[in-house]
Amino acid sequence: MADKTVAIVQSCYIPWKGYFDLIGFADEFILYDDRQYTRRDWRNRNRIKTPQGARWLTIPVQVKGRYHQRIDETLVADEDWARTHWRTLELNYATAPYFAEYRGVFEPLYLGLREERLSIVNRIFIEAICDVLGIGTKLSWSTDYEAEEGKSERLVSLCRAAGASTYLSGPNAKDYLDEEAFEAAGIAVRYMDYEGYPVYEQRHPPFDHHVTALDLIFNTGAEAPAYLKSPGRVGVP
Repeated sequence: MADKTVAIVQSCYIPWKGYFDLIGFADEFILYDDRQYTRRDWRNRNRIKTPQGARWLTIPVQVKGRYHQRIDETLVADEDWARTHWRTLELNYATAPYFAEYRGVFEPLYLGLREERLSIVNRIFIEAICDVLGIGTKLSWSTDYEAEEGKSERLVSLCRAAGASTYLSGPNAKDYLDEEAFEAAGIAVRYMDYEGYPVYEQRHPPFDHHVTALDLIFNTGAEAPAYLKSPGRVGVP
C-alpha cells in the first residue's frame, strides 16, 4: 500500500496560513464537522488586520443549545453577513498591493453566497483559498466514512477508512492524543510545527501571524505560497 498522509480537523472560517499548511502537507484532509459546535471558536470567525488592530469577522449563527449541536447542523443566522464581511474586507484591504488582483476571486463568493449551512460556507472559502495557494489536496467530510466512537478511536477509524499510513495533527493534540491506538493500527503520528514562519509586508503593524490567510494573499499575491511551509507540496513535514 502506498504511503498516505491524512489530517482531520474541524472546518474554520477563512482560516490562518497554518491551517492551509496542514492541508498542503496531507494527501487527504478530512473536515471533522460531525463534532459538537463550540462557541467563541474558529468555526464561524477569524481575524483581519485593521488600523485599530486585529478585528474579528464573525458569521452569526443559530445556536440551539450548549451540548446538542454539531458543526454540520449549524445554520447562519443573518442572510446579509457575507455582504457585510466583504465591505469590511474591502475597507481594510483595498489599498493592499494585491487586493485588486484577487478581488475577482473573493468578491463573487461573498456577494453571491446564499448557503445557510456553516460547514458548507467554510468549505467554499477553504477550497477557494486552496486554489489561490496552489494546494490540490483532496478534501472530504468525516461523514463520508463510517467511524467508531471515542476521541482517539474515532480518529484512528477515520484514518483507517481513508487508507492512511500517517496521521498528521496540529501540535496541541500532543496533550490528549492516544498515540498507542494509532501505533496498534499501524498508523504513524506526526505533528505540525507552526514556528518560524517568515514575515511579509503586512498593513497596519505590528506584524501578526495569526490572522486569516486572506491577509497573506492580499499582501503578497502570487508569492503567498513562499510564506508557507508546504507551498502546495504533498508529504509529511
